[in-house]
Amino acid sequence: MKGMTVIVKTIASWVKVLIFLFGINIILFGHLTPGGGFAGGVILATSYVLLMLAFGREFVEKNLSLPAASRLDCLGAFLFALIAILGFVFGGVFFVNFLAKYGQPLKLFSAGIIPLSNIAIGLKVGASLFLVILTLSIFRPYESGRRQE
Repeated sequence: MKGMTVIVKTIASWVKVLIFLFGINIILFGHLTPGGGFAGGVILATSYVLLMLAFGREFVEKNLSLPAASRLDCLGAFLFALIAILGFVFGGVFFVNFLAKYGQPLKLFSAGIIPLSNIAIGLKVGASLFLVILTLSIFRPYESGRRQE
């Protein structure tokens, strides 16, 4: 049986949902509170790292495979570039706020392109960090006590 004990697996399954929801909250409300796309993406990746530690790498790869994570990574980069280009098309300046002229304090949908940028960055950072950690878990240069030659 791969992974840790049943208690750790059960707690990790419950906590993973809370960590994932917290990451989404940080991404969506990053323009109103401290946080944003990068911090939220790191938190999203942390939820999968917790599953990897509790259940093992194979379990996580069944839930979010390398090709799927790579597609999410590319989608985040594409969305971020698309927001920048749409600013050029609709506003005449690269990465200009084309959705709202004036923001209203503490209003979620009055921030223009900032929430959209946070979502794209959160997707990019979360998938990229997950891919880095998953890739590092695959390559093990040293096993317990033995060196590779």
